Formats: sequence, structure tokens, C-alpha cells
Amino acid sequence: MKQLNKNTAAVKTYTEKVIQFGEGNFLRAFADWIIWRTNQKTDFNASVVVVQPRAGGKVAMLNAQDGLYHLNLQGLDGGKTVDSIDLIDVVSRGIDPYIDFDAYLRLAEQPEMRFIVSNTTEAGIAFDPACKFTDKPALSFPGKLVQLLYHRFEHFKGDLSKGFIILPCELIFHNGKHLKECILQYIDHWNLGNGFKTWFETACSVYSTLVDRIVPGYPKDNADAIKERIGFDDNQLVVGEVFHLWVIEAPESLSREFPADKAGLNVRFVPSEAPYHERKVTLLNGPHTVLSPVGYLSGLNTVRECCTDELIGQFVDRVMFSELMPTLNLPEDELRQFALAVKDRFNNPFVKHYVTSIMLNSFPKFKTRDLPGLKTYLERKGELPKCIVLGLAAICTYYKGGRRGNDEIVPNDAPEILDLLKTLWATGSCAEVAKGVLAAKDLIWGEDLNSIPGLTDLLTNYLELIQKSGMRETVKSVL
Repeated sequence: MKQLNKNTAAVKTYTEKVIQFGEGNFLRAFADWIIWRTNQKTDFNASVVVVQPRAGGKVAMLNAQDGLYHLNLQGLDGGKTVDSIDLIDVVSRGIDPYIDFDAYLRLAEQPEMRFIVSNTTEAGIAFDPACKFTDKPALSFPGKLVQLLYHRFEHFKGDLSKGFIILPCELIFHNGKHLKECILQYIDHWNLGNGFKTWFETACSVYSTLVDRIVPGYPKDNADAIKERIGFDDNQLVVGEVFHLWVIEAPESLSREFPADKAGLNVRFVPSEAPYHERKVTLLNGPHTVLSPVGYLSGLNTVRECCTDELIGQFVDRVMFSELMPTLNLPEDELRQFALAVKDRFNNPFVKHYVTSIMLNSFPKFKTRDLPGLKTYLERKGELPKCIVLGLAAICTYYKGGRRGNDEIVPNDAPEILDLLKTLWATGSCAEVAKGVLAAKDLIWGEDLNSIPGLTDLLTNYLELIQKSGMRETVKSVL
């Protein structure tokens, strides 16, 4: 079996036009695939330089294959079964700014660079006053971005034609607005001057976007079979569903520079992403966030197992159709049709979407995906949505750690959040865990959730039930 690199695979060379913050499975299966398809169908001619946003990432593994990897798309498309594998050749190289900060800054000196794409999770778009302009690099993603922008501003002496089109893909409503606010905060915090601020606001555009594609990631259960099929030892394999949607809140004129919509792709340039965002985040990401810990602690490993399990499947339906769908303002028939389509995507027989991959940064995800629905449900129904609260209790329990059978439970989140949960569980009191988690105003929620009527008591009750009877019995009692 051949090693995968540019000497063993026939690939094209494109012009480096895109800087991408994030080397993870999602961007490689979504944004990079869209760029690859756009190259094939139009004269876009763009390649991507991947920047590792965190220390200890996987850029080195990507560079070992010269940025090449295969994408296996599986599912149903118009009633037809799809099981395709394509070699994606748009990643030209990867840079770890923690190892070579100068190489990172030199990206700003390339005149053809035009686009910046990011996916640093919901926690990534945040202002950290501890970051210094002299850090190499700044710890936060927006801080790193400002360092790059400032270097470009200086290198090209404020040339307004050398601005960037910035397309964040983090699952935050108005992600572009929030990212722009962080950038402006850093400009002021670091005293970078009005000239730079004016250049940024005039020459650069930060657009809010909505992304949608389920990407389970590396196919650990059948990687060997796929490698035999492609004839390469590809350690960056990634699996995704066929469905994709990229909604970009930008003028249609942007498609002249980024003609993805002309390549037969489901990329839309729209006046407002709000309707698409609310529907998708609530009915797809919301159920994902709570079914994952509930399913995992019930002995299940994939989203499909959760949906087909008789008990947990009822839990998923209750969350989606009875608790979250009534919080939206679109016509019920339209919402139900979309929700049923989501269930079909969850049930994709080709894709093993492991719930543990969804549980990265679960608390920030619950804040953006489920908390708004919880509040609206309480406002409209006069009671708390029990299954959503149970989902929060499951997250808290998962973060306790320990073991599930032979498997060690290893939550993955900001160290401060992990430390908080460790401290709270050390009290031995479920009431203290509930109060402490809900009170994490500055760390997680931006508010004290103990003020929501009945939430502290209900969360405490569910935590105690899980500790006493286990997850499946708790789900039964709640249903």
C-alpha cells in the first residue's frame, strides 16, 4: 500500500488564496471540499493554507501527507445511495504558529491571499484580555487573527485592495458579528491605532455564516477497508454525510469572487442567515448536544444507535418534536418536515457519528444550542422542558469522569470548566453540583441560571436519580 503524498498521487497545484484556522475533520470535509469542488467546476483556482489554532494540534500529520487526504461521503441523495471517495488536494500546507510564528505572519505578505475561514468551536470566538500583541502567537483565535491582519496592513502600507474576506464557521449566531467585535476589542486593547482600525473596517469584510454537514470524522471501524479500496495508507481519512449547506450573510456579488454557488453546491448568499440558523441549531445541533451524553451514559456509542434504541429514541423524539420544535416561529408543517429530514440524517446507515466526538466543549454548546429553547419553552408552556434539563444533567454527569464499563470517561473542555466540575463533584452533593454549574456566570453562561424558576431543583433531582439508578432508569422515569 502506497504512502499518500504528492509524489505518489496525481494532484493539481493551485494558487494559495485561503487561510484556514483549524485542521479538524469538519473544515476538511466541508469548507475544503467545497473549495475543491469549486476548483473543479469553475476557474476559482484556490488552495488552502491551514493554520493550527491550538498548541498540540495535528498540522504535522497533515503535512506528512503534503496536505492530501480522502473524503468518503455516504448517505442518500435524491433517493439514491451515495458512497463516494475523493482525493482532496486543495490544502497546500499547514503551519503551526506555536513552532514557526514568522511563517504564520508571512502569510499576510502573499498578495493573492483573499479569504480567511475558521472553525475553532463555539469557545473560540472570544476576547481574552490576557493576550498580548507581542505573544508569539496570541493564545486566542481572534488575537492571532489581529496579529495577521496588522502585519498585512503594515506590509502593504494600508492598501485597501489587500483586505480579507473572513468567513467564520463556528456555530454561533451572528458569528461574523461576534468575531468582528473581538477584533475591534483587540485593536483598541493593543492600541494599534486608528489607521489600522479604519483599514480593517474599510478593506476587510467579516460575514456571518451557517454551516451544516454531519462529519463523524476518521472512520476508525473500517479505515483499513477504505485504505484497501483507495490503495493509500491515508491517516487523515474523513467521513461525512452527503448533505451540505453553507449560508453566507453577504451580498450576492461575493459569488463573483467565491463562485461556489456556480459549482452546483448548496452555498447561498443571503440578506439574513437568521431563519436558517435558528432552525438548524435548534432542531439538529440542539438534539445532538443532549442525546450524546444521555446516549453514551446509557451504553450507546453513535447517534444512529441513540435514534434506533427504543428508549433513547423516544428521548430524542421528545426533545426534537415536543420540546424544541414548539420554541420556533416558523410554520409547524415546515418545521416538522425539516425535523423529519434531520431524523433521516441521524439515521444514516453509512455514518457512525460517535457521540463522544460531539461532546467536545459540551457546556458552551448547550448554552448556544439548547438554553434558548429551554427559556422559550418555559415562557410559552409555563414549565421546564424536562428532557432538555435531563440532557444538562447528563453533561454534568459525563464531566464527573470515571468509567463506563471498560471505557474511561474523558471529558474535553476548557481546563477552567473541567476544574470547576471536578471541584463541585468532590463535594459529594448533587445540589452543590447543580447550583455551582448554573452559577458559572463568567465561565460559561453569561448569567446566573439559578434565577430560572425551578431549574436548580429539577437539575438536582435528575443528578440524584442518575447517581442512584443510572441513566436508562432516569430516562424511563422522565419519559
